[in-house]
Amino acid sequence: MLTDVLLEHRWLMPAVLAVLVVLGPPVGAVVADRRRTLAVLAAASTVAVLVLTLLPTPRGPGEVGRCELTLVLPTPDRVELFGNLVLFVVPAFLAVLAFRRPLHALVGLVLLSIAIEAFQSLVPSIGRSCALTDLTSNGLGVVIGVALGAVALRIAPRRRTTSAPGQ
Repeated sequence: MLTDVLLEHRWLMPAVLAVLVVLGPPVGAVVADRRRTLAVLAAASTVAVLVLTLLPTPRGPGEVGRCELTLVLPTPDRVELFGNLVLFVVPAFLAVLAFRRPLHALVGLVLLSIAIEAFQSLVPSIGRSCALTDLTSNGLGVVIGVALGAVALRIAPRRRTTSAPGQ
């Protein structure tokens, strides 16, 4: 299971986040004009989020309609929460680059996170559970991804429009 891999390699998620923070904006600035490709990548990364968060687990079913309301912030030593944070950075980053609407990406992906947590709460047979800490971690990942995407757009070279002489 993914959590086991993350527990064995606690350095992995902080390293991934560091790479995204350092390389995301300059690489995003270079590819910012490839909006169609970025839209496909944003959709693919969102599907990956859905698969990773909604794929049934071998745990037993939980209670319908229950959501754990304890708030714990993600830190590198809280591997699963930090993984939830990193999970939403890439779709948010790519959505901002593809659609040029940071606020829409922020709201859309936070709503997706809420929908995922609600689904996990309402369909206990998948062996997942709803938790405020997951929602918080996901939301922080969205904020980081949107911020990185906005920085990439800001530093991206502007396209020059050419006009006919005399216009």
